[in-house]
Amino acid sequence: MRVISGKCKGKPLQAVPGMTTRPTTDKVKEAIFNMIGPYFSGGLGLDLFGGSGGLGIEALSRGLDRVIFVDHDAKAVQTIKKNVTACRLTDQAEIYRNDAERALKAIIKRGLTFRLIFLDPPYKNKQLEALIGIIDSHQLLQKDGFVVAEHGAEGQLAKQIGRLTQVKHETYGITAVSIYAYVDEEGE
Repeated sequence: MRVISGKCKGKPLQAVPGMTTRPTTDKVKEAIFNMIGPYFSGGLGLDLFGGSGGLGIEALSRGLDRVIFVDHDAKAVQTIKKNVTACRLTDQAEIYRNDAERALKAIIKRGLTFRLIFLDPPYKNKQLEALIGIIDSHQLLQKDGFVVAEHGAEGQLAKQIGRLTQVKHETYGITAVSIYAYVDEEGE
């Protein structure tokens, strides 16, 4: 695993020790950023199931101003801290150990909105649509933002969740990526 592009290009990233997390492959990460970027001029990101921090770090490397990383696993939080430090991005990162729903409640209280939200829970976790619904109902995504949901290829997510529309869906082996955004009446 490495940072693929941007100011941290080529920096190696550590994986979370053990078998509790499944890192996003470089191929899938490159495909995600080709669909939503590939580069950004600022903005805030949320990496809700941070794992090693690879998606959020890639977004920072490609131009986001700041990313909030959340994971409930203590080993994952330590790995994110190591990777953020190795990439010299500590001033642009907030890292928390929490579960996804509690983290969203804390974010709602802070009144934050995001340009990018990454949701990459364990594939057996079936709460993706509920989390996207919370994101929509509390307006956590900016109007020009994207929710990137990574999930098992065998499962399909709804095309519409609240006001968020699935604008892209791709499959890479056992991994699927569904991208949601707000779409106006003209389809933009």
